[in-house]
Parts: sequence; C-alpha cells; structure tokens
Amino acid sequence: MEHLVHVLQTDRSDSEIIGYALDTLYNVISNDLEEEEQEENSPKQGDDLGSQFTEIFIKQPENVTLLLTLVEEFDFHVRWPGVKLLTSLLKQQGPQVQQIILVSPMGVSRLMDLLADSREVIRNDGVLLLQQLTKSNAAIQKIVAFENAFERLLDIVTEEGNSDGGIVVEDCLLLLQNLLKNNNSNQNFFKEGSYIQRMKPWFEVGDDNCGWSAQKVTNLHLMLQLVRVLVSPTNPPGATTSCQKAMFHCGLLQQLCTILMATGVPADILTETINTVSEVIRGCQMNQDYFASVNAPSNPPRPAIVVLLMSMVNERQPFVLRCAVLYCFQCFLYKNHKGQGEIVSTLLPSTIDATGSSVSAGQLLCGGLFSTDSLSNWCAAVALAHALQENAALKEQLLRVQLATSIGNPPVSLLQQCTNILSQGSKVQTRVGLLMLLCTWLSNCSIAVTHFLHNPANVPFLTGQIAENLGEEEQLVQGLCALLLGISIYYNDNSLENYRKEKLKQLIEKRIGRENFVEKLGFISKHELYSRAAQKPQPGFSSPEQMMFDHEFTKLVKELEGVISKAIYKSSEEDKKEEEVKKTLEQHDNIVTHYKKVIREQDQELEELKQQVSTLKSQNEQLQVTVTQQVSQIQQHKDQYNLLKVQLGKDTQHHSSHGDTVQVNGIQLEEVSKLREELEDWRNRHEQLQGQLKEKDAVIENLKSLQLETGTEQSSQLSSSGGMEHSAELQKELEMLRTQIQLQAAEISKLQTENQKLQAMRTAVDPSLGASSAVASRSSEKEGRLLQELGELQSEVKALSEEKASLQQQLDSSSSTVAILQDEKSKLQQEVAEAKKEQDDLLVLLADQDQKLSALRSKLKDLGMPVEDEDDIESGDQADEDEDGDEEEQD
Repeated sequence: MEHLVHVLQTDRSDSEIIGYALDTLYNVISNDLEEEEQEENSPKQGDDLGSQFTEIFIKQPENVTLLLTLVEEFDFHVRWPGVKLLTSLLKQQGPQVQQIILVSPMGVSRLMDLLADSREVIRNDGVLLLQQLTKSNAAIQKIVAFENAFERLLDIVTEEGNSDGGIVVEDCLLLLQNLLKNNNSNQNFFKEGSYIQRMKPWFEVGDDNCGWSAQKVTNLHLMLQLVRVLVSPTNPPGATTSCQKAMFHCGLLQQLCTILMATGVPADILTETINTVSEVIRGCQMNQDYFASVNAPSNPPRPAIVVLLMSMVNERQPFVLRCAVLYCFQCFLYKNHKGQGEIVSTLLPSTIDATGSSVSAGQLLCGGLFSTDSLSNWCAAVALAHALQENAALKEQLLRVQLATSIGNPPVSLLQQCTNILSQGSKVQTRVGLLMLLCTWLSNCSIAVTHFLHNPANVPFLTGQIAENLGEEEQLVQGLCALLLGISIYYNDNSLENYRKEKLKQLIEKRIGRENFVEKLGFISKHELYSRAAQKPQPGFSSPEQMMFDHEFTKLVKELEGVISKAIYKSSEEDKKEEEVKKTLEQHDNIVTHYKKVIREQDQELEELKQQVSTLKSQNEQLQVTVTQQVSQIQQHKDQYNLLKVQLGKDTQHHSSHGDTVQVNGIQLEEVSKLREELEDWRNRHEQLQGQLKEKDAVIENLKSLQLETGTEQSSQLSSSGGMEHSAELQKELEMLRTQIQLQAAEISKLQTENQKLQAMRTAVDPSLGASSAVASRSSEKEGRLLQELGELQSEVKALSEEKASLQQQLDSSSSTVAILQDEKSKLQQEVAEAKKEQDDLLVLLADQDQKLSALRSKLKDLGMPVEDEDDIESGDQADEDEDGDEEEQD
C-alpha cells in the first residue's frame, strides 16, 4: 500500500499508471465481490478485511487529500477510479473519512463538481459518492445543499424522465433524502428555493396505470417518502406548516389526491400515497378543508373520506392499507374542529339520510364499531375517539346518538351499546378499542360521566374486571377498566347520589384495594405496545394483533395516570377543598378570560384608533401642503396687485403733469385728441351737408312756384326745360352726397377697427384701472353720437330723395332720372342697415367687456384685494363725461 501511495504521489504526470494504482487500491479495500464469491466467503470476514485496509490507508489523512486532488483531474482513467476508491473508503470508515474531507480545503466543493461532468458514468458514480458522504453528517449535508445540489439533482431527475427514469433517478432521490431528512436548515432552504413546486411533475400519472415497472414503483415510492420528509410530524411545527401550504398552492396536494382516487395504481404505491396525503394535511386547516371536498370519480360521486373509510372497515383489504386509511382519518381530524363536527353531525338524528341512498362517514364508523371483525372494531373506535379529541361540545352531542339494535326493541344510545358489547366478553382487541373510545369520551366531560354512571350495570362490571386475577393478555383490559373508573371519579360532578366520588372510592377500597387499583392502572404504561405507539403518530405495527394502542391515547394516559392515582388516595375533606379550589380557579379563569376579552377588544380599538390617527395625519399633511400652496398663490396675487397699483399711481401722476405725452394702459393720449379732432371735422361736414340740403329745398320750392305761375305751353316747356336742368343739378348733387356718404362709411369702419384695437389693449391689462375704462367709455359714447348724427343725415337724404321722386312724377320727361334716383335710394338704405348692424355688434362687444370686467372684480374680491364698486366707477365716469361736455361747450 505504501508503494501504491508513493506512485500516486510521484507519478502524477502518467495518467495510465495512476489509474492502475487507484484500481488496485480499490480492489484491495472494496468488498464488492462477485455473487459466487459472496456465497462462498462469509461477509463478516470481508467486512473486517476491507475495514482494516481502509483504516491503514486513512491513518495518513494526506492520503485522502491526495485522492481529492486526483478526483479533480478531468482524465477519465484517473477520475473514475478515484471516485470509486473514495466511495469505498466512505462505505468502510464513513465518519472518519467524512471528517477528513470536511476539514480539507474545498473538499466537498471538489466532489460536487462531479455532478456537472458530461460523462454519465462519472456523474452517476459521483451521486453514489455523495450518498455515502452525506450519511448522518449535518455539516456536510448543509455544505452540499448550499453548493447548489438541489438544482443539479432535480435537473438530473427531469432529464432522466422523472418517475419513469432508471436507477439514476433512484440514486438522486436517495441523495435528496440524505440531504433533507432531519435537517431543518436544508428543508427550509429547499422550500425557500421554490423546489417544492418542481416536485409536482413527479406525480403526474395517466389513466392507464397498469403494467408499472418495478423501477417506476421504486422511484415513486422514494418520491412520496421525500414529500413526507418535508411534512413529517417530527419536524418543527412552523416549518411543516409552511411546506404544507406550499404544497397546496403549487398543486402538489391536488396531484396526490388524484393518485389516491385513480384506478390501477399498485397497492404499495396507493398505501404510501395515503400516508403522504395524511401528513400533508395533518394540522393544516386549509389542506384539511381541501381534502374534505375531494370526491371519488364514481357515479354518483362520493367523498374521498367515505371511500377510504369503506376500505378501513372492510376486512378483505390489506392490513397496511387499512392502517394507512386510519392514519389519514386521524390526520384529517387532528386540530380540525370543523372536520370533527362534520363527522359527528352525520351520526346525529337530524342529519341522517332517511332514504339510505348514500352512506355517511358516521354510519360507516358505527358499522365498523359493531362488526364481527375485531380490527374493524378497533379502527372504528380509534377513529371515533379522534372525532371527539379535545372537543367537549361534540362529546355532549354524541350522547344524543341512538342506535336501533333489532326490530321491535327500543333504540339504545351509542354509549350504552358500547358498554353492552364490552360486557359481552368479545376479543381483547375489540374491548381495548372500546375502552379507549370510552376513556376519551368521558375525560373532561362531566355530563358523559353522569350518563355512563346512570347505567347501574357499568360500575359493577368495571370493579369485577379490575378485581379478578387474569392472564397477561387480560391485564391490559384491566388497566383500561381502572383508567375508565378513575376518569368516572376524577370528572364526577356528584350529581348522582349513589355514585358520588366518595362512594366510588369506598367501593374501590372494599372490592379492589387502592394499591391493587393503582397497580392495575400502571399496567397500561408498562406495556410494550404502549411504548411503541407513543413514539410516532403513524400506526407502525407489523401485524393486526399488535394494534392495541393509539398515539393520541398514550398522551391521555400520561396526563391522567398521575392525577387519578392521587384522586384515589384523597379524603373527602381534601376533595371538598379541591372542589373549592377548582371553583375558585374556574372563577379566576372566568375573570381572566373576561379581562382577556376586554384587553383584546381594547387592542382592536387601539389598532383602529391608530389607523385613524395615521390617516388623519396624512390628511393633515396634505391639507397643510395645500394651504401653503394657496398662501403662496395669494401672496403672488397680492404682489401683482400692489405692483399694478403702484404703476397706476405713477401713470396718473405722470398724466397730470405731462398729459399729452403719457400712455394710459398702452394708449397714447395724443391718439385720443386726434380722434376728437376727426369727430369735430365730421360734425362740420355734417353741418355743411345740412346747409346744402336746405338750399336744395329752396330750389325745389322755387320750381313748385314756377309751375303754379306758368299757364301757357311755352312757359310750361320753359319750366319743363328748367326742371330738367334742375333735375340734372339735383342728380349731380346726389352723386356728390353719395360719395361723401361712402367716405363717411369708410371713416366709420376705420374708427370701428381702431375702437376694437383699443378694447383688445384694454382687456390685456388690469381692468381695475379707472382711467383707461373712462377713456374707452367716452370714445364709445362719442362714436354713438356720431352714428346718431349720421343716421339723422341719412334720414334727411331719404326725405330729399322722396321729394325728388315727386318732382320726377310731375315732370314726365325726367322719368329715367327718377328710376336711377330710386336705385341709389335702395343702395343708401342698405348702407344704413349695414351701419345699424355694425352699431349693434359694437354694443354686444361692449356688453361682453362689461361682463368680463365684473368677473375679474369678483375674483379680486375673493382673493381679498380692495376693489372699487361699480357705482363708484360709474360716478367717476359720469364726472369725467360731465367735464368733457363742459370742455366741448367752451370750445
């Protein structure tokens, strides 16, 4: 061996000789002999020899370190024999080699690289090596898990075809079990890494489930065990609950229930699936509720619980399957008050199906309880006891159950029927099951104790059973009878005079003896089957005869054994004192529960008030922000108002000193004076036109007088020729008037456009400035006067044209001229109408402007700015107008 190790140390460059040396060491250390050789040689000698050589090899820890470095070589002829040799060393001296690898730098990480090797032989042997490496060593298990082992192993399982894969899938599952079993850290890491979701495809089975290969059965069995590792009752409760919830949310529980109800599934897989579902739902309300809703694919559909219970009470079913169903039912009821109530309700008179079309869970349990098969009796009794576990209300409800024993006889209560069967001397297993049910039923339920003692045959039967000296098998029944009698004393409320606590104690003293009673009571906990049942919740008995004790019942025995022994030795005075203490404690408990309730309510109120305070705080903060924003906006408006006020003050002062050069709201006062001059010019022209019209009136009067004076043809001809001349003159004058009116209309339109510009400039600035509004109002009034005068002028022109028309009627020769004058008259009327329309438009614009001014004043008032009232402004305007009127009169 020294020479071989020397070769490994010195000939590292020669991969061939290194490979031979590793193979030789493997053959020396390994015990993997051929089958014929194994039959010839005793395995013990081989084990001893291999262990001795392994011990020699690992005496020098650097030898193992050397192997770890050789395993890093990629050369197949070096790496593969190195992996096999390390695996063999771990098989022979596992803990010692594990410790050497653990302290070696990056030792575990080097071996984890084997899972990434592209050569399947090395990868698969690497899985076997890691199996041996992770056995019973939590530290190495954690390192392997954190080296991403879960991801790689699950990838291999998927690549190989999940449950349909070969031996490689089995090896990966065994390695996963090593990493997760009894390792809470790795279990939590597995759950947090969302690897539970990746387990769901493992359990996808088709409709055709016949002809499963042995390897598939093995793989599925290991997969189910892996699920159970994560939800084992021995795990910390919090970790188990979180895994159970994850399995529900990812659909794994639903997948398992599908297998549970599928046809053609092998019996051992079905049994293991039932056990797996049991632990997935145990103590998890959400999963238990889902399981209660699962229906079997039958016609009509039946609840899965009913179908399973039918298998449990059927004596033709395999024993392991019946045990699995019982465990599933126990897990369904564990800490599930809702489920317990649903099961018990199927036994109550008001809910029993009168038609008998469907069988309920309660009816199946009663049928099993009174069947001829002792295992069915035991299973049904234990199942019913679990329906009453830690639920005093249901214990009282179950007292209402009545059973029809035979035709013609009155029905008897379920409690009475149980004691009747007990007294008939049935099989030990049946009696043990019934006694466990009665002890669970009567414990912590005084009303049930009273009902039990009300039957006068029960106490004599129990004392007779305890007092006899029977064989070893019957000792267990005697112990349970002693426990039941002790419960009847301990939970007795002394409501029955003949069976008060003191009288029952005296009866025990006379018929049995206190010491003998306590000794018989102790037979229960000393029994071997009791110890086995107390280890774990799942019934783990190899044969039906060993099914004697239930795990939950062992807890009850442990709780009551001591208190019953003490109660037997207590005197009546001590009992009275104890009763008083109990009452005081009950009162105290009531007070405590009352205050707890008050505190809980106060806590809720406090929480609500805290939430209200937090919401009010947030609202207050928002309102403060809004207020600050509004204050800043108001301040900005005040600043703008003050600025405008200052500017207005400066403008008015400047206007008083330099009235002809300043600007008021952007309008030159010079332009206003020009407008006034133009208006004066128009007035003068209007007066001239009126003078001309008067002259024409005089001419017309002259023509009329001439017509009256002249009587002869000559004179008439002369007058007609003179009329013609005058009409020609009138036509010329009308043409002149028309051109003048057109010029006036053009000037009016120009004034209107200038007025619109003035109004636009006026709205662009602050409307609160009084000077600009006064100027605008004065200009608009002057324009109104001008338009009025133009209207009068046009009316006079119209009158003149009418007179002209009358003259033309008098003069036959001037008919054509009259027609022309009439056309011109219609045109003038249209122009007058257009002028009126334009005047109306101006009035509408001025009304809109007034509305805008009033709206702006109201906004300024809302913002708190001082604004002059409209009456003040109007009075100011009126004063301005009066001053203008005086000036004009002076002019």
